[in-house]
Amino acid sequence: MIENDVFKALADPTRRSIFEKLAGGGMNASALREGMRISQPAMSQHLSVLRKARLVREERQGRFVNYEVDPEGLALIAGWLARYRAYWPARIDALKALLKDMDS
Repeated sequence: MIENDVFKALADPTRRSIFEKLAGGGMNASALREGMRISQPAMSQHLSVLRKARLVREERQGRFVNYEVDPEGLALIAGWLARYRAYWPARIDALKALLKDMDS
């Protein structure tokens, strides 16, 4: 199930940081490494995990590879979250009622 890959990929703080940097705009691996204490092979491994989870896509331009956020992966996350969105209004109403009873 691809959702598992997405959540496993984002469970790692370094990959979340990489993903957040890419959310600001596409860049290559060298630019992604700026400000991070990470080797080039480690960056490649993290990017591979993010690609497999469909969170990041790559585009080769000559000898450089640029990475950017893949909207398909974001759609998977949004779809997964949408399944649970229906539960929140009832829970919030129940919490309001509980708090109101506690104040009385």
